[in-house]
Amino acid sequence: MAGLSAEIRSLPLNRAWDGGVTHNHLVLVRVSTEQGAVGTGFAWTPRVGAGAVRSLVADDCPAALVGRAPDPGPRWEDLSRHLAEVGSGGLAAMAAGAVDIALWDLRARAAGASLVESIGRRRDRVRAYGSGVNLDYGLEELVEQVRGFVAAGHTAVKMKVGSADLERDVERVARVRELLGPGGRLMIDANQRWDLPAAVRAMRELERFDPYWIEEPLPADDLAAHAELGRRSAVPIAIGENLRTVREFAAALDAGVCHIAQPNAVRIGGITPFLRVAALADARSVPVAPHLLPELSTQLGLCVPRAEMVEDIDRGSLAALGALAEPSGVGIEDGWAHARTGPGHGLEFAPAPD
Repeated sequence: MAGLSAEIRSLPLNRAWDGGVTHNHLVLVRVSTEQGAVGTGFAWTPRVGAGAVRSLVADDCPAALVGRAPDPGPRWEDLSRHLAEVGSGGLAAMAAGAVDIALWDLRARAAGASLVESIGRRRDRVRAYGSGVNLDYGLEELVEQVRGFVAAGHTAVKMKVGSADLERDVERVARVRELLGPGGRLMIDANQRWDLPAAVRAMRELERFDPYWIEEPLPADDLAAHAELGRRSAVPIAIGENLRTVREFAAALDAGVCHIAQPNAVRIGGITPFLRVAALADARSVPVAPHLLPELSTQLGLCVPRAEMVEDIDRGSLAALGALAEPSGVGIEDGWAHARTGPGHGLEFAPAPD
């Protein structure tokens, strides 16, 4: 490998997400070889850390990469050891992940293959669900959003819970269940807002609406609390977006508290550890539902065993943010996602604005 570069793109949302998130910050990474081949990767954060990730990639990663063969697996191991002083997850994982995605893109391009074919295609399509960042929506706004998901062909929808007033959550979940009907999949996501007593109370009220899963009901690293909630509620628990290492996933799977695994390819450290998490989940008969990043998650969902669903997030895709110069080849039609990309992952990023 001859070199790598990193830059930040701040992409405005057309409407702020819950908590006042107005931008998604993209760290765009390119790796190059002596022969002039280029692979592109990225990290992504809606709040803080983009500058630190860019600095880690540009200032600290070259020492572990330049002059070595651009093979994703070995280079991910090298980067993990090299960045160990920063930590095994968090910023270090995001920096390693952006580079790892670029190396997988480079490898597939060199072979003249799509990323899906390079990893190994298992299926031609994977179910998608409509996902709303919508806790701040009024009830009628929420209803309108879900109607849009249904009109687009989705039979599975995820909504936010965790309101200060539990009765507000009950009213909203009841209305969405009514819209979906008894056969639709309704997922609820608390984004770690509850402690154990609040989670037990909430699930006691929400179970009657037959949630397909409850996502992040508790702080992600509190495995004991998840285990206790699992003893008190029959609703499957989905976790993963805030598990940042393969070891953290292994611990959650071994504890029996991860019923649906949701690795985020950027936060877990790239495609290489994502595939390792999927293998761990498969060995424990746990389905995988990749978190966010639909243009990349769909491609991974076509390759891993036990792919459950991918997330079609409202206003949160790279295309919706205006990050791409052309369509990626990843599409969602009638509630199913597919990938028909050219060589590599198919993500051609738009030039930086002047």
